[in-house]
Amino acid sequence: MAGNSQRRNRRTSNKKGATVGSGGNRRRSLEGKGPTPPAEMRKGHAKQRIAQARVRQAARRPAARRGGQGPAEMVVGRNPVLEALREGVPATRLYVQQFIDNDDRVREALKLAAERNGVHLMEAPRPELDRMTGGLNHQGLVLQIPPYEYAHPEDLTDAAADADEDPLIVALDGVTDPRNLGAVVRSVAAFGGHGVVVPERRAAGMTAGAWKTSAGTAARTPVARATNLTRALEAYRKEGLLVVGLAADGEVELGDTDVLDGPVVIVVGSEGKGLSRLVGETCDVRVRIPMPGGAESLNAGVAAGVVLYEAARRRG
Repeated sequence: MAGNSQRRNRRTSNKKGATVGSGGNRRRSLEGKGPTPPAEMRKGHAKQRIAQARVRQAARRPAARRGGQGPAEMVVGRNPVLEALREGVPATRLYVQQFIDNDDRVREALKLAAERNGVHLMEAPRPELDRMTGGLNHQGLVLQIPPYEYAHPEDLTDAAADADEDPLIVALDGVTDPRNLGAVVRSVAAFGGHGVVVPERRAAGMTAGAWKTSAGTAARTPVARATNLTRALEAYRKEGLLVVGLAADGEVELGDTDVLDGPVVIVVGSEGKGLSRLVGETCDVRVRIPMPGGAESLNAGVAAGVVLYEAARRRG
């Protein structure tokens, strides 16, 4: 009955005791949440459903491996993705994990991708990104790099003829580090070369790492891919180019010869093994770089830069 204070658990005072606080949730709920995200990233939006369907289709689509294209590539992780976008590496899609924990890197990556034409923002659930990347630690960001369109070795001499210049080409034999390839591309661009030739197999290709090292010069310096490097060099010889190989035991020292004055293709081997036997036998002359400091060898990027500088100096 009303007013019966003998009832169990009945409150007999109007004073409230200690209560548990909200932990700042109410205050944080009043704070702004930033600009409205794109439609593709809004939960339940029709464009988000379309974007997710495209993610599934793209993941099932095989990478292009025929003709003059290399395979598509995925750059994974917040720092690598952000660096690739900053360096202008070509990209087609930026995959963002649903309900990702935003930080400065994520926000900058989204901003850079939105500012570039042709880069589509696509939201995907974590399991889908795990499957696409083979279980790598993608941290919620995956950047898709399109297949690189390789030139044909003949395209490089054609470009030199169109410019009314003697061809200056660099061929790489057994160079497997993409950063070395990127450095060579950068040197070719700096010293007026007409392109780089790489073998189709067991060699570095134009990956995101090569693009970054080239510092943007890969956009205007063609890289050609040869099915067989020895045959490509023999074809260059028939066109009138001198094939000059770099070797630590070369019979001619750089600076003591005029082989770089005319049409030439400079062949650079790997730092460890140098030129392969067949490629070495195809060279018209083998040149060594003098190193008074006592170093045994230079990496491919540095060696190519030294010889390209000498070639540019001789050509005026």
